[in-house]
Amino acid sequence: VENPSARAWPYEDVWVDVAGGKTHGWWMSLQNARGVVLFSHGNGRNISGYLDDAALFRDLGLSVLLYDYGGYGLSGGAPSEARSYADARAMWDYLLKVKQIPPEKIILDGSSMGGGVTAELATQVSPAAIVLESTFTSVPDTISDMYPFIPANCLFHIQFRNIDKVGQIRKPVLLFHSKDDTVVPFEQSQKLYRCITAPKTFVEIHGAHHGGKFASREIYLAALKTFLDTNLQP
Repeated sequence: VENPSARAWPYEDVWVDVAGGKTHGWWMSLQNARGVVLFSHGNGRNISGYLDDAALFRDLGLSVLLYDYGGYGLSGGAPSEARSYADARAMWDYLLKVKQIPPEKIILDGSSMGGGVTAELATQVSPAAIVLESTFTSVPDTISDMYPFIPANCLFHIQFRNIDKVGQIRKPVLLFHSKDDTVVPFEQSQKLYRCITAPKTFVEIHGAHHGGKFASREIYLAALKTFLDTNLQP
């Protein structure tokens, strides 16, 4: 769709090696940034369709690392649940080892399917905090809610069982979800919220599955700013 140069943003192409191929991303640094967000996007697009999301983070003083899962965009190999987890971990390691970003300066943010990728990573590493946007309890749960007659647990090998993982997260979590979401039921984020034992905040927004953060821009930015002010070291 576009790359950061279309918005006059400085950026670097990032390439990291994972089993199955190379993973590609864009490192978009912001001068005097207060921190960094590692953003794991949803299923339907590659990183070129998520610069509006990056713009919101930049508005709050964050540098951004966007990346594509295997088989998405310029990332080689084939998409899979395991590969997406490996992609996220490789990008985390890139921030720490190459960019020398302290973990306490990194926010993990995942939207929809990316919430599942983020939840897995958040059980392995220790960032400043975690943001889950329009995130489901599991893929079979989401399919079953939409199509109750399908035995989703038996048929779907892709699971993203976030409901089993969020209780392992030890850092603060901010959840966003809209009751207007017709892809992931609002109640699934509420179930995740109830299972989180770390400090947690739930913010209801309005609008479509991906577009809610933009339809609710003022609510979204205000809540995210408060969360950052609380959990990012100055």
